[in-house]
Amino acid sequence: MANLTLLYFLMAAATVFAGISKGGFGSGAAFASSAVLALILPPAQALGIMLPLLMLIDVATLRPYWRGWSWPEARLLILAGIPGVVLGAALFSVANDDVLRVLIGAVALGFVAYRLWPLSAPRGEMPLWAGWIAGLVAGFTSFVSHAGGPPVAVYLLSRGLSKTTYQATTVLIFWAINVAKAVPYTFLGVFTLETLKIDLWLAPFALAGAWLGVKAHHMVSDRLFFGLTYAMLFVTGLKLIWDALT
Repeated sequence: MANLTLLYFLMAAATVFAGISKGGFGSGAAFASSAVLALILPPAQALGIMLPLLMLIDVATLRPYWRGWSWPEARLLILAGIPGVVLGAALFSVANDDVLRVLIGAVALGFVAYRLWPLSAPRGEMPLWAGWIAGLVAGFTSFVSHAGGPPVAVYLLSRGLSKTTYQATTVLIFWAINVAKAVPYTFLGVFTLETLKIDLWLAPFALAGAWLGVKAHHMVSDRLFFGLTYAMLFVTGLKLIWDALT
């Protein structure tokens, strides 16, 4: 009973965290929620639980940022992201749980390295072809681990967008990519009756997190929020890879 209570507590906390990240901080840290769930559930089940919740958060956060996005950047990254989703589906269809753990763990550690490495900050405006690469990578990593944020961030941060325009643009991009992911997830059997029942229970936590994220967008330091996220992702990534290889 205690283990079951802990499981539901962790799922609820991860869902709220995803809502806060997507609602106020550009979606990048929402991936941590999937990584945490992959520690306590089979990776495919963790991804299947998270996608409907991420889609619900997307819908909840579209309205507060409606038409605040930069359409040229959003359109480019969405169009480039669709082939990435197809590639992710092709790999996912042949990968076992340990392969998925290594993938999710590697993306987690790569995310931390990208954010902390001093040379990773974009210098100047990136060309359009870099946007196509960023979108392709985002679609792929989003499919296999809900971690499309870093490549999108690399490109958008180089475009000189304001904080709120950047946030609104990521909301639109991942709303579209997540809708695209839902189709192959369905055919690959990632969604089950059990995962959908869990989603119904977690839906209020997703909406609460989204509301908190929109409010926190103007109140909470990005430095504090992402600092805690990096620490959690580093530990989680190492644990996932260790579990897969031992």
